[in-house]
Amino acid sequence: MLFTSKSFCNTIPSADMKEKLFDDDYWQSVFDTFKDALRKEGATLPSVSQIAAEYGHDPYAILVSTLISLRTRDEVTLEASRRLLSLAPDVHALAGISEETVADAIKPAGFYKRKAAQLKAIAGILLEKHGGCVPSSQEELLALPGVGIKTANLTLNLGFAVEAICVDCHVHQIANRIGWIDTNSPEESVTALEAIMPRRFWIDLNELLVSYGQVICTPVSPFCSKCPASGYCPRKGVAASR
Repeated sequence: MLFTSKSFCNTIPSADMKEKLFDDDYWQSVFDTFKDALRKEGATLPSVSQIAAEYGHDPYAILVSTLISLRTRDEVTLEASRRLLSLAPDVHALAGISEETVADAIKPAGFYKRKAAQLKAIAGILLEKHGGCVPSSQEELLALPGVGIKTANLTLNLGFAVEAICVDCHVHQIANRIGWIDTNSPEESVTALEAIMPRRFWIDLNELLVSYGQVICTPVSPFCSKCPASGYCPRKGVAASR
C-alpha cells in the first residue's frame, strides 16, 4: 500500500515557525506535502500499519506487532508478526503455545526471547483480567509487561481509533529537527506535540513520520533535496544532507 495525498499544497510556510504551530492549515500542508513526497518515492506503510490493515485493525494483532517492532527493523517486524499471528491469531491461541515457540516465531526480532516472555505474560493477564480482550485505555495498556507509552498509544491509534500521539525515534527526531519542538526524549515529545498539534492529526502522525524518517528525513544524511520543508527547516542536528 502506498501513501496517497488528497491534495498537494505548493505553499510551505516561510514565516516564523512559532506563529504557525497552532495553525490547522499549516499542519494540513505538512501532512499533504509529506505524503506526496512519500508517494513519489514509492514508500509503503510502516510494518505495524500493514499488520493493522491485514488483520482488520484487531487490537490484539496491533499490540503483538508493536511489541515485536521495538528495536527491530521494519521488514523483520512484518515477517515476525505474520509468523506469530499465523500460529496464534488470538489471545487464547497465544496462551496455548510455549514461550519457546513464540521466540522461534519472532526471531530474529530484537530481544526476541524477552519479548516472547512478555507476550506470554500478556496473554495470561488478558485472559485473567480482561476477558481475553486488549483493553482500550492507556492506563491498562501501560500495566502490561513490556508495554510503554509508544506501544500503548499506537495500539490505541490503530486498534481503537483513539486520538493519542505515538512518538518513536523517527517522530522524536523529525519533530525536533524541523523545529516544532525542543525536547530530549520521546516521552517529552509526546507532551510537547500534544500542546501544539490539532487533535485530528494525532493518529496519523506516527504512520507519516515513521515512513518519512525511513525514506526521506533519515537519521543520518537526510535527503533534504527531496523534502518539501527544506525551505524553512532549520535542520537541527543535521551534520550532512543529500
